[in-house]
Amino acid sequence: MKKTLLLGATTLMLLSSCVSKKLFTDLEAKQKETQDLLNSATVKLNSCLSDAAAATARVEAMREQLADMRKSNDALIKNSQGLTELTTKGATNLEKSLESLQERDLKITRLQDAITRKDSVTLALVTSLKREVGINDPDIEVNVEKGVVFISIADKLLFQSGSYNVTSQAKGVLAKVAKVINSKPNFEAMIEGHTDSQTYSKGVLIDNWDLSVKRSTSIIRVLQDLDVNPAQLIAAGRSAYVPLADNDTAANRAKNRRTRVVILPKIDQFYDMIEKEMKNLKSGGTN
Repeated sequence: MKKTLLLGATTLMLLSSCVSKKLFTDLEAKQKETQDLLNSATVKLNSCLSDAAAATARVEAMREQLADMRKSNDALIKNSQGLTELTTKGATNLEKSLESLQERDLKITRLQDAITRKDSVTLALVTSLKREVGINDPDIEVNVEKGVVFISIADKLLFQSGSYNVTSQAKGVLAKVAKVINSKPNFEAMIEGHTDSQTYSKGVLIDNWDLSVKRSTSIIRVLQDLDVNPAQLIAAGRSAYVPLADNDTAANRAKNRRTRVVILPKIDQFYDMIEKEMKNLKSGGTN
C-alpha cells in the first residue's frame, strides 16, 4: 500500500513537473512578448514625449514671436499716429510759412513798386533839371547820388573868397534853380553849404560851420526873392567834413568849396506812400 501511494505520489509529481515546465515556458514567452510590447510602448512614449517637448518649445517660441509682433504692431501704430500728427502739423506749418512768404513777397513787391515810382520820378527830375538849368559848365553838375537828385555848384560861381554874400553872377544860375524848384511843388530843396578844411573866422562867424550854414541861408534868401516857396527850402551846413578830395592842394580845396541843392520828395509824402501801400496790403487791396 505504501508502495502504491509512493508510486502515485511520484507519478503525480512527475506529471505536475511536466505541466509546470510547459506553463512556465508559455508564461516566459508571454512575459517576453509583454516586455517587447512594453519596450516598444516605452520607445513610442519617449518619442511622443520628445515630440511634445519640441511642440511645447515651438508653441512657446511662437507665443514669444506673437508677443514681439504685437509690441511691434503697437509701436508701429503709435509711430503711425505720431507721423500722422507730425505730418498734419508739418503741413499746417508749411502752409503758414508759404502764406508768410507770399505776404513778405507781396510787401517787398509793393515797396519795390513804390521805390520804382520814386526812381522814375527821380530820373524824370534829372532830365528836367539838365534841360531847364541848361548850363554847360563844368562847375555846375546835375546828378543822382544814393537815389537823391542834386545840383552841385562850385563856390566860385556863388561867393567871393571868404564871403557869404551871393554874387550877381550867381543870381542868374539860382534863377534857373528857382524855376526848377517852383515846377516841383511836391519836392523839397535842401541847400547844403560845404567849405574846405582851412580854418575860417571873421566877424560874427566863428568857424567853417558858421560859414557853410551862412552861405546856405544866403542862397535861400535869394531863392525866396525869386518866388520859391520857403516851405520847400531847408538850410544845411556841412562845414569841411564831406570833402570831394583831399584838402592838400589849392585845386582840391576849390573843388571842396561848393553848394549842393538837394532836390528830393518830401519825406512825409514818401512815407505816406509807403504807409498807403502797407494798408493796401493788410486790407488785401490791389490799388
